[in-house]
Amino acid sequence: MLRHFLGALAYRTQKAIRDSPASFGAFDVGYGVRTPHELICHMRSVLGYARTFFIGGEYPRPKPDDWQKDVEAFHSMLEDLNARLAAGEELHGITEEQLLQGPFADAMTHAGQLAMLRRLYGEPVASENFIFAEVSAENVSRDQPESARPDEGWTPEHK
Repeated sequence: MLRHFLGALAYRTQKAIRDSPASFGAFDVGYGVRTPHELICHMRSVLGYARTFFIGGEYPRPKPDDWQKDVEAFHSMLEDLNARLAAGEELHGITEEQLLQGPFADAMTHAGQLAMLRRLYGEPVASENFIFAEVSAENVSRDQPESARPDEGWTPEHK
């Protein structure tokens, strides 16, 4: 289930940023809200923190560098965690439930923020019925499928 959650996180993150203009990563709505680029780095940091419960140590907070490289680094972190879960590696100091309710849920919240920022940027992503999304525990890469069932009649002005 945790691996499937990571697959859903990869899918929803890519849905929010796929085909976005290069300037989207730096989109700043003000009021101290993180930019999409800062969110991707924060999501990687949260997942890096989760990884410390497998391997120990600390995970330094990444600073935004190159948007595309940081998106790749986020997916690399997903792949690392997914492999550890697939191998049955033991968590130290927390339960699987805490892993889900803490860092995994936090990262999913930020995927939703990316989608909201995309709308505020003026290029919203189409809504869809996520029950039918082609999410796979085997695929946490950047290469995610297109929407299986986008909402019929959706337009960017759709409320």
